[in-house]
Amino acid sequence: MRRPLIAGNWKMHKTIADSLAFVGAFLATGDADGAYVDVVIAPPFTALYALALAVEGSAISLAAQTMHWAPQGAFTGEVSPVMLRDVGVSYVILGHSERRANYGEMDEDINLKVKAALSHGLTPIVAVGETAAEHFAGLTHERVMEQTRAAFDDIPVADIAQCVVAYEPIWAIGTGNADSPASANAVMGTIRACVEGLADARILYGGSVKPENIAALMAQPNIDGGLVGGASLQVESFAPLVRHARRVLA
Repeated sequence: MRRPLIAGNWKMHKTIADSLAFVGAFLATGDADGAYVDVVIAPPFTALYALALAVEGSAISLAAQTMHWAPQGAFTGEVSPVMLRDVGVSYVILGHSERRANYGEMDEDINLKVKAALSHGLTPIVAVGETAAEHFAGLTHERVMEQTRAAFDDIPVADIAQCVVAYEPIWAIGTGNADSPASANAVMGTIRACVEGLADARILYGGSVKPENIAALMAQPNIDGGLVGGASLQVESFAPLVRHARRVLA
């Protein structure tokens, strides 16, 4: 049985004070108690250490939004897996479409990062997804298979099974228009079948995930949770989203 996971990706939002206020209010709701669903928050780098202290003893885990593959070196502006472990991070998002599009990250880079994360005890959340042009050209399944196979190239099957994949149709991110549960489930079935080891891995849906659609998404057999963007920024939307995800499994 794959344990579901809800991960909130805050992107470039929230100061340390904002982050601490969010976590305090979220913990007070009781929705992050670890029952049925794992909850992960990915704040900006500046808030990671403060939040690690704030969530200590709770069921909330922390993720970084990216990292470099080297443990140290002359890489100005980068953060290493060693540094992430040092501040209490358990997960790291790799290959997000914004990193690929805006910072030139290639499939080969993602593969190096996945290997580095695993070697340093971090769980990768590997994001894959197609553009609007690829989607409407009927290339969705082909594109996500390419990205997934490249990300996990030359990685042992047992390690792959411990990873997380997030299918994020790029055309749905931030639009309010999520893919249909059935369509997303089919794509995620393709992802699950294209690399040995992913049959046992958790696969999340991302792209306009909201409290209103999380239950329908998670009712699908290949969808193990969500990578949540905008709806993770407010306790008023993130807490009910986690609550609805829990009810699917209770």
